[in-house]
Amino acid sequence: MSGRLAGERVLVTGAARGIGAAIAEVAAREGAAVALLDLTDPAESSHELARRYDVPTAGVRVDVSDEPALVAAIEQAAGTLGPVSVLVNNAGRNAKFDPLTLSTEDWDAAFAVLLKAAWLAARTVLPGMIAAGRGSIVNIASIHARMTAEGFFPYGAAKAGLVGMTRNLALDVARHGIRVNAVSPGYIGSPPVQQMFDDDPAERDRVLGVHPLGRIGTPLEIAEVVCFLASPAASYVTGAEWAVDGGLGVRFA
Repeated sequence: MSGRLAGERVLVTGAARGIGAAIAEVAAREGAAVALLDLTDPAESSHELARRYDVPTAGVRVDVSDEPALVAAIEQAAGTLGPVSVLVNNAGRNAKFDPLTLSTEDWDAAFAVLLKAAWLAARTVLPGMIAAGRGSIVNIASIHARMTAEGFFPYGAAKAGLVGMTRNLALDVARHGIRVNAVSPGYIGSPPVQQMFDDDPAERDRVLGVHPLGRIGTPLEIAEVVCFLASPAASYVTGAEWAVDGGLGVRFA
């Protein structure tokens, strides 16, 4: 343990599995008290992190699209661990619709999780950060914020909005000593991606063939970057979007 986040109180949304779980684990490994929020009950994951890394943890089940519930969950976590000093907005969902048939209800539901919840969480923790004169927010965007593919409407639009919100917020809170950044993962090994490859080996070969590093990433590789940006080691980084995509986003074709 390097203790890079020792003394921090890190809150991660969407923390029960995948990238969120990896972020929570690296934060705990680096000495932070960690609050895990997820639609799936994260209590077991919270207890396991506390046991493995001997740090305070809290697990709260919540639907981040439910504003009162989200605010209450953050306040509950802060009541257990202390005021949040690092917020990681990771909660997400698939949003792949035909733009001509997408209902306003589905549009609102997608943006409620992918964009609005990040703002609500930030709005909830920022007063405490401002009072402390310090803090860090990391928003998990996507390579889809800058480049996308057919069939990803309106996912790409929401993630582009999250990057834009990151920049706006970074400027508005910088005078309080608070930094706001975004991380944009590319293809990351996860059960849905693995299932896609199992169902279509040719798609696996195609995807790997366009990656300059010749492989897809892991949740741990995203988590390491997130926790670096959250830490004092990145004290002069704010308003940035960091692509963690194995070089996929810099290809001409």
